[in-house]
Amino acid sequence: MKIVVTGGKGMLGRTLQEEFADAEVVVADLPEWDILDCDTFTEKLVVEKPDAVIHCAAMTKVDDCETNRELAFRLNEEGTRNVALAAKSCGARLFAISTDYVFSGDAPKEKWAWGELDIPRPRTVYGASKFAGERMVEMIYPENSVVLRIAWLYGAGGPSFVHTMVKLGADGNAAPLKVVDDQVGNPTSAKTVARAIRFLMSRPDVSGTVHGTCEGIVSWHGFAEEIKRLMGERFPRSIVPCKTEEFPRPAPRPKNSALRKSVLNVLGYRTAPWQEALAEFIKEEFGE
Repeated sequence: MKIVVTGGKGMLGRTLQEEFADAEVVVADLPEWDILDCDTFTEKLVVEKPDAVIHCAAMTKVDDCETNRELAFRLNEEGTRNVALAAKSCGARLFAISTDYVFSGDAPKEKWAWGELDIPRPRTVYGASKFAGERMVEMIYPENSVVLRIAWLYGAGGPSFVHTMVKLGADGNAAPLKVVDDQVGNPTSAKTVARAIRFLMSRPDVSGTVHGTCEGIVSWHGFAEEIKRLMGERFPRSIVPCKTEEFPRPAPRPKNSALRKSVLNVLGYRTAPWQEALAEFIKEEFGE
């Protein structure tokens, strides 16, 4: 099997290269591959003749998207359009990575998790641009594509919330570390996402939108506390909860962006609980 990974130099892209070591993986990233140059990108993809394209390339810094709307939509909508057109032109199955930010984050009830059939109502430029990219995939290549929504991603080499917490937590003499406790979601390892994609590749009958986060819901504060517990003596700094309002940002953060894995569950596939995936990652990334 040959797989082309756009944004292949990024955190998820690197993990996908490791997960699919048994396949031929082509890293499609700048400067050689530019998703905004539709004609050249398509020509290069046709030459490669991949079986699958995993589209990870995107503008993902939420606050940067908020202050640079035009670039965000160019990369996340137009770029995804170009990748979908290219994948269709060579008959490759397309997996387009999307995000929990397509939802408003205002959960209608406690412990709510957004399902694949819930209506997206993004409140940020990032979420709106990614949702626009989803629509491009659905309009251009619905017969052979999967939009895979993920959230709270961390992976080998970072950057990620886990790496930030481990670094900040190492200073036991510093003041207690404040972490918000009024935002909840699904912490998800890049390895969990890669494994879900491998499963979906084995199911050519599946298309449309799929949620691929880890199982379980927790706040950022609870996530940080579990990181601290797993790191043990290497994380001596204490952690205290705080509210979102104490850390104002250009882009509003969702109060609840947890995703329900309805499609994967119907297919008989369950992603790892977030605690299990985190423990595996901490051991691999930082040692015992």
